Amino acid sequence: MGFLNELFGRTGRVARGQASDAVSAYENANFESTVRQTIADMKSELNNVVRASAVAMSNYNRLDAEYQKYVRQSDEWKARANQALDANNEDLAKKALAKKAESDRQVASMQTSMQQAQQASDSLKSQVLELKRKIDEGERTATTLVARKNAAQAQRKVAEAMAGVAKSDNAFAQLSRFEESVSKEEATAKAFQQLGSIGKDDDLEKQFLQLGDHSVDAELEALKRERSLPAAPTATVSVPLSIAAPAEQPAEPAKQ
Repeated sequence: MGFLNELFGRTGRVARGQASDAVSAYENANFESTVRQTIADMKSELNNVVRASAVAMSNYNRLDAEYQKYVRQSDEWKARANQALDANNEDLAKKALAKKAESDRQVASMQTSMQQAQQASDSLKSQVLELKRKIDEGERTATTLVARKNAAQAQRKVAEAMAGVAKSDNAFAQLSRFEESVSKEEATAKAFQQLGSIGKDDDLEKQFLQLGDHSVDAELEALKRERSLPAAPTATVSVPLSIAAPAEQPAEPAKQ
C-alpha cells in the first residue's frame, strides 16, 4: 500500500506539472487576452469585496444602532433616578437604577461585538481601496505589458535565429551547401568542356592566327607604299624684278 500511494502521488505530481506547463504555454500564446481577463477578474473580485464590505458595514450599523439604544436607555434611567431622588422617592430611584444597570450590562456585552464588527468593516474598506488601486494600475499598465511582451518575444526570436546561424543544420547553412553544390557542378561542366575541346578545331585556330599575321603584313605593305610616294611639290617663291637676273642675250652671228 505504501508503494502504491507513493506511485500515485508521484504520478499525480507529474500530471499536475504537465497541466501547469500546458496552461502556462496557453497563457503565453494568448498573453494579451490573459492580461485583459486578469483585469476583469480583479474587477469581479472587487465587486465581491464591495458586497462583503457592504454586508459587514450593514452588520456594524445595526449593532451600533442597538448599542446606542442601550446607551440612551442607561442615560434615561439615570435621569429618572435623579428625578425620583429629587422627589424624595428612594424606592422609585432604586427601580430606575436597576433598569439602568440592565442597560449597562447590554452595553458592556455589545462592546466586544461592536469592536469586532468595526475592525471587520475597516479591514474590508482597506481591501476595497487596495483593489481599486491595483485595478487602476493594472488598467494603466496592461497595454505596456502587452507591448513589452511582444517586443521580448520578437527579440528572443531574432536572438534564437542569430544563435542558430553557426549550426550546421539550419536554413542558412543549407543554402550555403546548395550554393557550393551548384558551384561544383558548374566547375565540373567547364572542365568537361575544356577536355572535349582538346584536339579539335586546331586548323580553325591557326586560320585565325594567320588572319592576325596577314593583318600585320598588310600594315607593313601600306607603310612601304607610303614611303615610296613622290615628295610633295614645294611652294614657288616670287622674286622682285629689280633683283631679277638679267635676261640672256642672243648669241652673235659667227664672223665670215
